[in-house]
Amino acid sequence: MSKTVTMSDNARIVEVILYVENEAISATKIAELSGLSESEVKAALKELKELSNDLNRGLMLVQEDDQYLFSPCPDLYDRLKKSYGRKVDRRLSRAALETLSIVAYAQPITRKKIDKIRGVSSDTIVRILREREYIKVSGRDDSPGHPCLYSTTKKFLYEFNLKHITDLPKLSEIDRIRFEEEPNANENDNEEMKNE
Repeated sequence: MSKTVTMSDNARIVEVILYVENEAISATKIAELSGLSESEVKAALKELKELSNDLNRGLMLVQEDDQYLFSPCPDLYDRLKKSYGRKVDRRLSRAALETLSIVAYAQPITRKKIDKIRGVSSDTIVRILREREYIKVSGRDDSPGHPCLYSTTKKFLYEFNLKHITDLPKLSEIDRIRFEEEPNANENDNEEMKNE
């Protein structure tokens, strides 16, 4: 057996908070719950990530924007699939579900417009949703820079038990207006190309 690795007290408390919360949580919220400073939380998160990699543990620390959670390591999915089925495909955080619903209702849609609707950057979440095959690039927009257009996939329909995208629940009038609102024509989409 390899030598014992001792975790710092800060990493231990952060690990427990992530376990107890059982959903994606921001570094700011972890600091609030633990009484640690944000820099101490970031250092503890880094330690947890390195330990997970070094010790080849079953869980990995996942970061989505500034949200953190533990998730099964991808190399274990096949072995767990029989017992846990779709649960093995890491559960989606609230931020990821919000982004996915925006794509579902407003597709095809650019990342810049997703950001505008959410009010925060969605670069990391869009990448994760693409990696998990819930969304795909379905074309290019005609706006400057020709940013990618995102749409949902067949896997999305299957996972959410939909036969067709038209089976989605109807949006409220407020949400419909929010999703259909066009970004300011003066905004430059060139920056988005850098992040695709």
